[in-house]
Amino acid sequence: MSVQTESITTPAKAWGMLVLGVSAQTAGTAFVSVPAFLIPELHTKLGMPLAQAGFLAAAPTVGMVLTLIAWGALADIFGERWVISSGLALTALAALGAILVPGYVSLGIFGLLGGAAAASSNAASGRVVVGWFPRNRRGLAMGIRQMSQPLGVTVAALSVPAIAAGHGAAAAMVLPMALNCVLAIACGIGIANPPRPAPKQGSTPNPYRTGSFLWRIHAVSVLLVIPQFTLNTFGLVWLIAVAGMGSLDAGLVVSAAQVAGAVGRIVVGVWSDRIGSRVRILRWVAAAAALTMVLAALTDIASLRPVAAIAFVVASVVSVADNGLAFTSVAEASGPAWSGKALGAQNTGQFLVASAVAPTVGALVAGLGYPLAFCLVAIAPLAAIPLVPARDAHAE
Repeated sequence: MSVQTESITTPAKAWGMLVLGVSAQTAGTAFVSVPAFLIPELHTKLGMPLAQAGFLAAAPTVGMVLTLIAWGALADIFGERWVISSGLALTALAALGAILVPGYVSLGIFGLLGGAAAASSNAASGRVVVGWFPRNRRGLAMGIRQMSQPLGVTVAALSVPAIAAGHGAAAAMVLPMALNCVLAIACGIGIANPPRPAPKQGSTPNPYRTGSFLWRIHAVSVLLVIPQFTLNTFGLVWLIAVAGMGSLDAGLVVSAAQVAGAVGRIVVGVWSDRIGSRVRILRWVAAAAALTMVLAALTDIASLRPVAAIAFVVASVVSVADNGLAFTSVAEASGPAWSGKALGAQNTGQFLVASAVAPTVGALVAGLGYPLAFCLVAIAPLAAIPLVPARDAHAE
């Protein structure tokens, strides 16, 4: 039985804050995604082993893991505005360092540092959305906010392969540097911290000690991020190897998948608003993620190259559909006093696993091939299904 939420008017300012939050995280994601789209250049043309290229691709994610909770805690204390703008400025500086200091080692180091800085928008932009939007519009708003990741990946997919092929790996950082610099200024000027309810007497209870809801959502999200990052990291090279596409055509397919995934996040967000439940749809998404990974593997086994691109797009859309649902659930269950830290913990768990996906799946592909590697990845969303909580939780 669905739970209907009371209709409350959304403040006009909320939509402007959402635009800035999406733009900020898009810029940060574009930086973080650059090394993954250097893999075809490094592996197929320069001969770098796939597992080693995977480690380079994981460097920004490792950096994010180290700082997400810290950025979230700063947002809880000082607000979202300066956390986001200062983090974007530091990301732009890291991109500049990668441009000025040549070599793959420096690219990895500055990727690590830039990822640590880019984590600011991941931790704080979710607070902006939840703080400015009423509950009956948060699914829609958080679905739009979650577009930032596929949009950032799209920017990297369209720019990095061509720039790297013509001008080298370091030059691929120019566009992310410019985006982060511009958005750092825009967010510093335009973001307004959302209003917070007056604190109640006594300390706010720790939501991690009052129930298992947050722990279970974190666990589900960690498992569901495995197929997502598998496709984000190896989708381009898989399309080239399996579907026989050129790098430009494969990049266009990846971009189309990211755009479709962005739309899919909005659709499931609106759906969750309509039926009054995040977790029910989250359970369905987990089952669909397992199925689509297996279907992608079958297109390879059966040599169905013409439909490999379709299978990739469908699997990519499903693999990202859970993110907005899970983030909204975490923010609503933790409340304004804990949402920054809880969203930071949510991201930390996801990116901690994601940082291991690139080298691990790279080794699996090298040893077992893409079909079996994809089938093994499908085990993760299957394991997530029984972990989804039975009902939603809301902090007062």
